[in-house]
Amino acid sequence: MSPTRLFRTVATAEAVTWAGLLVGMFLKYVTNTTELGVRVFGMLHGTVFIAYLLTTLLVAVDRRWTLGRTALGLASAVPPFLTLWFERHVESRGGLAPTWRLLKEEPTRGPERPVAWLLRNPLRGAATGLVAVVALTGVALLVGPPVG
Repeated sequence: MSPTRLFRTVATAEAVTWAGLLVGMFLKYVTNTTELGVRVFGMLHGTVFIAYLLTTLLVAVDRRWTLGRTALGLASAVPPFLTLWFERHVESRGGLAPTWRLLKEEPTRGPERPVAWLLRNPLRGAATGLVAVVALTGVALLVGPPVG
């Protein structure tokens, strides 16, 4: 999967789960009808949120994004639907590409080495990503839900 397609897919999933969570919050807090939407979409959104952050870091290292662009990409996961804007914004400015740079180029910076390994070993890379999402989701569950 290309960096553009991966990033677009995860950014869209993050926005869709935001929408589901907002609908769930409306049903719970405004209509007082059910908590099911918050339970289901809260967990789903939290998991996809973490996947989006990890995907952003992966693409940022491969594409050599600036610290500012990377921070903006990570921060765009917080307000609802901003990941969609950021994905279009970064693509229009050449921040995404049809191929992974580190599949062909040798890594020259510290963070590029593990990213190159993940990309060059796709099954192990996907498994590592899945384990990272599950582990970070578990940590988030241990810490507890956001207070508010």
